[in-house]
Amino acid sequence: QGFKDNLHAVFCLAENAVGPRATRPDDIHVLYSGKTVEINNTDAEGRLILADGVAYACKDLGADIILDMATLTGAQGVATGKYHAAVLTNNEEWEKACVKAGRNCGDLVHPLVYCPELHFSEFTSAVADMKNSVADRDNTPSSCAGLFIASHIGFDWPGVWVHIDIAAPVHAGERATGYGVALLLSLFGGASEDPLLNMVSPLGCNGDSPPEDMERDSKRRRLV
Repeated sequence: QGFKDNLHAVFCLAENAVGPRATRPDDIHVLYSGKTVEINNTDAEGRLILADGVAYACKDLGADIILDMATLTGAQGVATGKYHAAVLTNNEEWEKACVKAGRNCGDLVHPLVYCPELHFSEFTSAVADMKNSVADRDNTPSSCAGLFIASHIGFDWPGVWVHIDIAAPVHAGERATGYGVALLLSLFGGASEDPLLNMVSPLGCNGDSPPEDMERDSKRRRLV
């Protein structure tokens, strides 16, 4: 799409199968960030490699904007429903941009609470820097799962970090919806040479949204 900025895609992939090197309860792992993690839930495994991914983007790629997107928590569907992904970010402008981008392209997004000073204590460990799963599953687990990832670049990191949990809207019954492709194109479209992406991007050169009548027509088409 003719992107003018330096854009990297990091795929955080691992075989999710039992083997001799599988994580076990009470294991302590040193992640790529250098932080230690006590395993208290072997089902909370995806965040381990996502944490390595954002640390790699920060340390090795020198990124100043890091967006991680994954089917991370079943609780996302409870928090924001089947049709809206959940966004968690350290930047209010990017939170609004994600919501606008979702409305413009049809991949809907709704914010989660970002409050590490109150929620990150859910990962407190007596033997490591953190555990990999929350102590209280009733205390905004989707938000906490995102904070686990953010902690591996640091809550004082000066760049923009965006986490999008797409667990529910990526499927409809037994089929995949393709959720996320349009959202990323819309969100970063302002850095593209494509005029359509420039128009729908909330972070375009002029920061303008599509004309009101065009936005209304787009909503009508989606509803139909």
